[in-house]
Amino acid sequence: MADSDFANVTEMGEIPTFGSSDKAKATDFANYFCSYAQLYHQKQMLADHNRMAAYHAAIMGNADVFKDKIVMDVGTGSGILAAWAAQAGARRVYAIEYTDMAKHARSVMEANGVADIVTVIQGAVEDIELPIEAHGLTTEDPESGEHQVVDIIISEWMGYFLLRESMLDSLIHARDKFLKPKTGLMFPSHTTMFLSPICDESERRHSNHDYSGAMGEWSEFVDSTKSVYGVDMSVLGECYDREQKEYFLLSSRWAELPADSKLATPAVVKKLDMCTCTLADSKGLFAGDEYSDFEFDVVSDEHQGSTISGFAGWFDADFKSRTDEGGANAPKLLSPAHLCTGPGPYTHWGQQVFHFLSSIPLISGETTSLNGSLEMTRSKDNARLYNCRIKYASSRRKSSEEKNGKLLMKGEGVENVYQIP
Repeated sequence: MADSDFANVTEMGEIPTFGSSDKAKATDFANYFCSYAQLYHQKQMLADHNRMAAYHAAIMGNADVFKDKIVMDVGTGSGILAAWAAQAGARRVYAIEYTDMAKHARSVMEANGVADIVTVIQGAVEDIELPIEAHGLTTEDPESGEHQVVDIIISEWMGYFLLRESMLDSLIHARDKFLKPKTGLMFPSHTTMFLSPICDESERRHSNHDYSGAMGEWSEFVDSTKSVYGVDMSVLGECYDREQKEYFLLSSRWAELPADSKLATPAVVKKLDMCTCTLADSKGLFAGDEYSDFEFDVVSDEHQGSTISGFAGWFDADFKSRTDEGGANAPKLLSPAHLCTGPGPYTHWGQQVFHFLSSIPLISGETTSLNGSLEMTRSKDNARLYNCRIKYASSRRKSSEEKNGKLLMKGEGVENVYQIP
């Protein structure tokens, strides 16, 4: 059977839950969804108190917006967001869950006395239908699509560095099919991706040490195989080196960085308005996009003894009023909420760290500039995973010099492609 039979991606580069074969959907379930059917995985997310507090504040702090409304929770898991929506006064809540976690969600609704409000629907949000006639659901005006009966969509869809897992595709399909276009709300409403140079030298050196160790073991293996079994395996050395380099040096690392690891003001690399973003937006960050280029100045005297070890990426999510023209008449959120996954307080998302192959030392009295660009595209064989292409060049000047003043050194450009595993 060909490897392509198990590719976790459609011909259009989208996730298999929409417009794909049963085989592709089964592969996607095995590779992605099945872990979400385990309570231990749900517990990990529920124990993330910064995550929980942000959603709780957004929903319960805006109970006036939820009162008597129709709510959809996309990817409800064990159902806590749906339960909060019911407690906040929603008339109906539709909790959509693809996996058998839906059975646990129903138990949670029963145990918390909201089963009469929350309907748990098991299935992919791309495939399900709402009981529009049975529950007397209505659109906001005659011009709306017949399925656009939902006032609020809530979802915790975000992955590492925001886009990993590509659940945003499902959310966009749900929004376009079910949300009232003029008055509907998205929770969260806006998301922002950030990048910053960081000091993480101990971990960077550890990865380099592991890579060197792996290559040392390969050398021993080649010598042993030739002397003991008479076969020379050295011809595979280049391929083995590439594999180990991709694994140890060119794969991003999950990290829980301290706040002082940031060496410059973080740069915005992508913004998404959840009411207007498109499937094209969800596919990544591309050369020439509005925020794809970055520029950092790292002042050595502000970070004594530090080294630039690489970049870290993370995201923020906001729960606030609509800012798009089409939503001018939507209800306003009087108590906005904010979720930050950057260095500092723990969240289960952590940060994704892209270590340099060689670090950049900071020299007293000097400022190091990093100018470059970030691209983030889906893996060819798995639409839920991403690769990041980072290009940058460094230069140094005296900190007393103007930004465009005399340079002490200008380095050559560096380009690396990192996998986000």
